[in-house]
Amino acid sequence: MTSSPANELDLDYALSAYDYELPSDRIAQDPVTPRDASRLLVIGSDRNLQHLHFYDLPDFLQAGDLLVFNNTKVIPARMYGHKISGVPVEILLTEPVGHDRWLALVKPGKRLPIGSTIIFAENVKATVESIETTTRARELQFHIPAGADLDKIIEQLGTVPLPPYVTDSHADPARYQTIYAEISGAIAAPTAGLHFTDELFQKLQEKGVDKAFVTLHVGIGTFRPVETEDITQHVMHNEWCEVNEEVIVKIKETRARGGRIFGVGSTVARSLENANFQAFKGKTNLMIYPGYEWKVLDGMVTNFHLPKSTLLMMVSSFLGKDGREFLMSAYQEAIAKEYRFYSFGDAMLILR
Repeated sequence: MTSSPANELDLDYALSAYDYELPSDRIAQDPVTPRDASRLLVIGSDRNLQHLHFYDLPDFLQAGDLLVFNNTKVIPARMYGHKISGVPVEILLTEPVGHDRWLALVKPGKRLPIGSTIIFAENVKATVESIETTTRARELQFHIPAGADLDKIIEQLGTVPLPPYVTDSHADPARYQTIYAEISGAIAAPTAGLHFTDELFQKLQEKGVDKAFVTLHVGIGTFRPVETEDITQHVMHNEWCEVNEEVIVKIKETRARGGRIFGVGSTVARSLENANFQAFKGKTNLMIYPGYEWKVLDGMVTNFHLPKSTLLMMVSSFLGKDGREFLMSAYQEAIAKEYRFYSFGDAMLILR
C-alpha cells in the first residue's frame, strides 16, 4: 500500500482533507417509510451524478449480477446500572471476551477504575477486571444467578444503541435492523442495508440478480475516530467477520459469467477484500484508503458518512484516481440538494 511522503503529507493521507461542514438539520433522526423511499445518489462509472430514489436501484443492475449483504444483527448493547454508591452508570457492550465477560465502553469512565462494581438488577452485577489501553474499554465480569443465560439477560435489560448523533429519534428499534438481520453480535447496524424491502428483493429476483450474505459484527473499529493527521498511522480495532465458501463460489461464478459484484455497505467491502476470494472466519482490522488496490467489488451501495471517518476514506479509495476530491465534491452537492445524512439517511450507489 502506498505510504505518505516523509516531509509533506499527500492530501489523500491527511485526516484534515476528509473534513466537511454539515448543517445539523441534515442529520437524519428518523428513517423514511417505506425503507426504499430514501433518496439515492448514483455515481456512474463516468462519474456522472444522478439523483433518484432507492427503489430505482434495480434499474442499475442486470441479470447475473450479485449483491452481497451483511446479515449481522444489532444486540441491545446499551445497558444502564449504578455503582454501589448509587452513581448512575451507562455501558455499551462491544465484544464478548470469555464466559460471562464482555468488553464495554463505560460512562463515567473516570469513576469506574479496576475493581468497581456495577449493579444492573437485583441479581445482575458486573465487576471491572481490567482496562484496555487503546479504547479505554473495561473488561467486565458479569455475576448472574446460577443457571441463568447472560445473553437472555442482556436481551431483557439492554436497549438497541442508536448512534450518538441520533438525538431525537421516534423510530421503532426494529428500523435500526436490516430486514435480513440474522446473526446477533453487532453494536451498530450495517446501515446501507436498511433501505432494502421485501418488495425490492422481489424486483431484484425477477430481474435475475442473485444475493449472498457475509457476517461482520460492526464494532467500535468502524466508528473509532482517527486521531492521527497521517491516516496511514491509524490502527483499526479488530472486528469479527465470516465469509463462507458458498459466498466465494457465488462470487467466482458471477465473475466467470461476466456478472458484477456489488457490496452493500462498507462492512461487506471490508469482509470481501479481507477474504480475497477465499473463505475466511476470524477477526479483521483491514483499513482501506486511497492507494488500495481493490480486488473483488465492481460496485458499492453505501450511506453518507461522518467527516474524518475511515468509511469516508474507504469510499474515496473505491472511486479510484482523485477519488477523495470527487467524493467531497459529490458530498457538497448532496448537502446543497438536501440529502439526509448518516445512519437513518439516504444512500449512494457507486459504479466502477
